[in-house]
Amino acid sequence: MTIGQLARQAGVGVETIRFYEREGLLAEPGRLPSGYRRYPPDAVERVRFIRRAQRLGFTLRESKELLDLRDDPDAGQVDARERAIDKLADIDARITELQGMRAELGLVAVCRGREPVADCPIIAATGDAAPHECPPKKAAESGRRA
Repeated sequence: MTIGQLARQAGVGVETIRFYEREGLLAEPGRLPSGYRRYPPDAVERVRFIRRAQRLGFTLRESKELLDLRDDPDAGQVDARERAIDKLADIDARITELQGMRAELGLVAVCRGREPVADCPIIAATGDAAPHECPPKKAAESGRRA
C-alpha cells in the first residue's frame, strides 16, 4: 500500500507516517520501480499500536520499547507489565500535580474580578507573594444602593 493508503487506514496524516519513520518507529519501506513506497499490510496495525500507546500516555520512546517487546519472541509479559506499572505511577503523579493546580486555581471563587489586579489572589498566587483574598465588594460595586 502507498503512504496515503496507510495513513487513511491507520487514521493519521501522511506526515505522521513520515515522522514515525524518522523516529525509528516504522521501517521505511522499499520503493517500487515507479518510485512509490510500498508498505506491508502489518504497517497499519503498527501505526494503530503507536497511536493507542500514545493515548495511554506512553511517549514515542516508550511506544518504541513496547513495539520492540511485541516483536521480541523472548520477551515475557512481565516486561510489558513493568512498563505499564511505571506508566501508572507517572499518571498518578501527574494527577496529584493537576489536583494541586486545580486547588490553587480555586482562587477563582474568592476573586470577584472588580478590584484592582494588584489585589487579586490569582495574580498573587503566580508571584512570590502568598495568595490572599480579594477585598469584599463595596455596596456601590455590587449593584446595591446604600
